[in-house]
Amino acid sequence: MSATDTTATEPTRRDFLYVATGMAGVVGVGAVTWPFIDQMRPDASTLALATIEVDVSSLQPGMSLTAKWRGRPVFIRNRTPEEIEAAKAVSLDELKDPVARNANIAGDAPATDLDRSAGEGKENWIVMVGVCTHLGCVPLGQQGDFGGWFCPCHGSHYDTAGRVRKGPAPENLAIPTFQFVSDTTIRIG
Repeated sequence: MSATDTTATEPTRRDFLYVATGMAGVVGVGAVTWPFIDQMRPDASTLALATIEVDVSSLQPGMSLTAKWRGRPVFIRNRTPEEIEAAKAVSLDELKDPVARNANIAGDAPATDLDRSAGEGKENWIVMVGVCTHLGCVPLGQQGDFGGWFCPCHGSHYDTAGRVRKGPAPENLAIPTFQFVSDTTIRIG
């Protein structure tokens, strides 16, 4: 082996400068882009409202309340047996949007009353995001042609299961992810 062969494989000062300059460039690009990436994260106040717990012990059948979750109203209603029977009696063929829109159910389940309620044994409870699916208005409760919710801005009517029955709204009121953590407390989110 000659002396020129061994020196060609050893790192030189020029190689070190290339690596150091490249690393400085990577750090510089990271320092410039981090503020842009960081500003895309949700605000701390939004993260704080990611999950809420609502005490529903005071809601008698036929009563409802509105809670605020992620900056939007959420309707919680303790339905009467008559309201449940009226919602069960509706055929899926009569619905404008036959999809449940329930975050608790994977996939596109049919918009039956049971799939939109809190489930077997708690069919009287319904929890929905209170934003009209037409243009984002807030519907009024226990009003309209079907005894559920009515959006006076554009005339959308929802039944007691939050399914759009009449008007320009294209979809049912959305059902957020929720669960009962006790007999009187619902966790939303």
